[in-house]
Amino acid sequence: MAITGNKGEWSEIYTLLKILGDTLLYTGDENLEKIEEIIYPIIKILREELDGSYEYTIDQDIVVISSNQLELHRISVCDFQKQAKFLFQKIKEGNGSFAIPEMERFMSDIYCLSLKADSSTKTDITIVIHDERINQNSTLGFSIKSRLGSPSTLLNAGKTTNFKYKINTRLSQVEVQRINNISSKSKIRDRIEEVIKAGGKFSFVGTEQKIFSNNLVLIDSLLPQLLAKVVFEFYHSTFSKVVDLVDVVEKENILGFDASSGHQFYTYKMKRFLTDVALGMMPSKVWSGEYDATGGYLVVKEDGDVLCYHVYNRNIFENYLLNNTKLETASSSRHDFGTLYEESGELFMNLNLQIRFIK
Repeated sequence: MAITGNKGEWSEIYTLLKILGDTLLYTGDENLEKIEEIIYPIIKILREELDGSYEYTIDQDIVVISSNQLELHRISVCDFQKQAKFLFQKIKEGNGSFAIPEMERFMSDIYCLSLKADSSTKTDITIVIHDERINQNSTLGFSIKSRLGSPSTLLNAGKTTNFKYKINTRLSQVEVQRINNISSKSKIRDRIEEVIKAGGKFSFVGTEQKIFSNNLVLIDSLLPQLLAKVVFEFYHSTFSKVVDLVDVVEKENILGFDASSGHQFYTYKMKRFLTDVALGMMPSKVWSGEYDATGGYLVVKEDGDVLCYHVYNRNIFENYLLNNTKLETASSSRHDFGTLYEESGELFMNLNLQIRFIK
C-alpha cells in the first residue's frame, strides 16, 4: 500500500533526510533568518517505528543505521542530500494528500515506514547533538513545523479552549435570536457589536474546561484573565497577530500592573504561554510543567532550509513565537462558541482560542 501524506507530514521525512545530509543543525533568528555562527553538529537521530527503534549515526561521510545495537545498513551522506533535494521538489509540487512512489524504495532502505510521529506528544524527532559551548552531547526532542504547506497550528481549537463571558445586560428572546441569526462573514464580531450597541458589556467568567484553566494558572496565576482579554480583542477588533494583540492589551493594562518603569508584563507572560504550549502544554491534559519537545522547534522554510530554534537560545525562541503567530477563528458550530445563551436567567457567550503560525 502506497505511503500518502500532506505537505506537513512529508516534511517530517524531509527533515530527517535533510539534516542527516547536512550533518548539523543551523539555528534561526526571530525573522527566520539563518544564524551562521550558531550550529549544532549531529551525532545521531533516534526514530521509533511500528517494528522497533532505529538509530541513524553519522560517522564522517557515512550514516550508519542500526537497531538493538546491530548494524543494519551504511549509506553515504551524499545519498541523503540527493534524496532530500528530490523529496523537497516533490513536496512543493504536491497537493492535498499524495504519494511519492519514487521515495518508498529509499525509505524502505533506511527502515522508515511511516511519515508522522505520535501526535500524543509535541516531539516529532529526537536528535543527539553536540553542544560545543558545554562540550557535551545532549539528547533532545524537537517539534517540526513546515512552511511548505498550510501554516501549522500552535494551539488547536476545541471546546477545551473556549473562554466564557457574562453579558451584564438583559435582552429579550427576540433580540437574542436576532443577534444569533447574524450570519455575515464576520458574524462573531458583528454579534459582539450588536450586544455592545444594546448596552452590553462582556466580563470574563472562566474557561469552559477546568483542566485548561488550571494549566494556565500553573504557568501564571493571571494568565486566564490576560488570555481572555486577548481573545476578546481578537473577535472585537481587526487585529489577529499575537504581537499586535498583546500590544493593545499592554497599553490598556487591564490587570492594573505598575507600568511606571516600563515593564512589559503582558508581553513576558504571553511569551511564557506560547513557549509552554509549543513545548508541552495541551489544553485537555493535566500538565506538570515538564516539556515534551526538550530541544525546541525545527522549521522547514520555503527554500528548503531547516532552522533550529533551540530552547537554550530562549530569547530567540520566544521572540520567534511571539512574532510569527496569530489568532484565527475556528469552526464555531463544531466548537460551540460565538452565540448568546442563557444559564440561570443570565446571558453568556463563549469565544474560542486557536493559534496558528503566520505563513
